[in-house]
Amino acid sequence: MVVVHVVDHQSQPSSSVDPLVVEFLNWLTVERGRSRNTLIAYQRDLNRYQRHLDQRERTIAVAQAEDVVAFVRALQQEGLAPASVNRCLVAVRGLHRFLVFEELRADDPAADIEVPSTPKGLPKALTQEQVATLLDSIVSDDPVSRRDQALLETLYGTGARISEVVGLSLGDVDLHDGLVRLMGKGSKERIVPLGRMAATALTRWFEPGGRSSLEPRQWARRGDAEAVFLNQRGGRLTRQGAYGILTDRAAAARLTVHLSPHVLRHSCATHMLDHGADIRTVQELLGHASISTTQIYTKVSAERLLAVYRAAHPRAVGR
Repeated sequence: MVVVHVVDHQSQPSSSVDPLVVEFLNWLTVERGRSRNTLIAYQRDLNRYQRHLDQRERTIAVAQAEDVVAFVRALQQEGLAPASVNRCLVAVRGLHRFLVFEELRADDPAADIEVPSTPKGLPKALTQEQVATLLDSIVSDDPVSRRDQALLETLYGTGARISEVVGLSLGDVDLHDGLVRLMGKGSKERIVPLGRMAATALTRWFEPGGRSSLEPRQWARRGDAEAVFLNQRGGRLTRQGAYGILTDRAAAARLTVHLSPHVLRHSCATHMLDHGADIRTVQELLGHASISTTQIYTKVSAERLLAVYRAAHPRAVGR
């Protein structure tokens, strides 16, 4: 087998690198085409694992499940970030899986060791004032402005994913009843309300001087003729195009916060919970398969409530 030299001198163990680790790193290079930086990261994490086994007077060839569990606990006790613990365990699990696959070991001591859950970061949400600043900054009546207004109002008004909004076809929008049909992950369909402002913006977009002004003489692709949102060449607006519209409009509105279509989705959910919406309703609106995904927004709302309370109540924080 080709020997791959990916030694990271700053992470060398006191003893030599275990030949089984070398076999694994070579396999990652030759069979999987992993980059040098990836190999160095794997070697660093496996060196740490090997040092842990040395202290327990074990080797990789005979390590047991309790050794892997102890390794994870040792990393956590060192104060390593959860993401770093996960990365180390992924390397260890990959190594032992490889050894079984190559018949270098009969059993996999890491097979039943679960990767510790990494705490989810809190979603970033705009304030209601920032959303108003963004949406109210579009004042022109040209076709592009009408489209941009309808796009942003729909994103914020429905809490939809950007892929769901750019994938809308004309038959998915019911302006009479103020509803829109979205196709979510796993081709799961859901019907959600548009809201008055989004419905008004879409109505203006569909009126003469709006969408029809961007229609081409001949449609380039099948399906473009049914697209709700068009680019300036008359094709269906893409996710990248929608992202560019949002960032350009945010810059024009002089908003300095980081903005993406997903931020508007976060903002919709957070603001609804701020105003007393039931979490199950928000789950249905956003199309979350599990309510645990939606529950993170309750923490956002609770923390915002606490921040406002501390800032406003004269005896909230003491002297």
